[in-house]
Amino acid sequence: QVSPGNLHDSQSFDTLYERLLTSQPEIETVALDAGYKTPWIMKQIIDSGKIPATAYTRPMTPEGYFRKHDFIYDEHYDCVLCPANQILRYSTTNREGYREYKSNPDICKNCRHLKQCTNSKNSQKIYTRHIWEEYMEQAEENRHVEKYKEIYRMRKETIERVFAEAKERHAMRYTQLRGLKKVAMQVGLTFLCMNLKRLAKMKWKKGLLFCCFGCFRAKVEDFWDKYLVFTINVTLRVA
Repeated sequence: QVSPGNLHDSQSFDTLYERLLTSQPEIETVALDAGYKTPWIMKQIIDSGKIPATAYTRPMTPEGYFRKHDFIYDEHYDCVLCPANQILRYSTTNREGYREYKSNPDICKNCRHLKQCTNSKNSQKIYTRHIWEEYMEQAEENRHVEKYKEIYRMRKETIERVFAEAKERHAMRYTQLRGLKKVAMQVGLTFLCMNLKRLAKMKWKKGLLFCCFGCFRAKVEDFWDKYLVFTINVTLRVA
């Protein structure tokens, strides 16, 4: 699926996932990189009965401040405990879907951990928690399971390798055309030819493809690369 360059990966996920569920409903685990690790995407995958295998994301807290996991959320009382054992009470839910928990500034201004907690002028700590945070927590728990860790490791050997080959060997690092339809046509033709080349390599290894030129394997691969570029150029000129 080809999407505009100014569209984030997480925004183009919905239509792609619908197509995936329709074409391959037997899938059990979905491996995603950090760009797709959002509460909405995790909710979609888990609600559809699948298991997300995601990557580790580094904490975005500035250096020297308390991390988010240093605060404890109490589900029973719907409040948050800070590292100094003070209560942050629920205040409101913003438009982005995050529940805000605020501390008492009269207590915080005398706290010895204030500089590690917040730099707000009124000495008040605001802790945010998404309304679908439990889906993120479940995905984080799955990340530590060895089975799903192994599935995620396969990305660099399968998916990423295909894109790397397309960029380095088949001129997909930069688009040669303008317009989403033309670029989608170029990308589709490129991957179509890559699949044909992969099929030819598989047959060559199994001895099912006879090379009438008597070339070595390296020369055959070079021939397929040149044939791929030639076919795409001719097709684009005709189109």
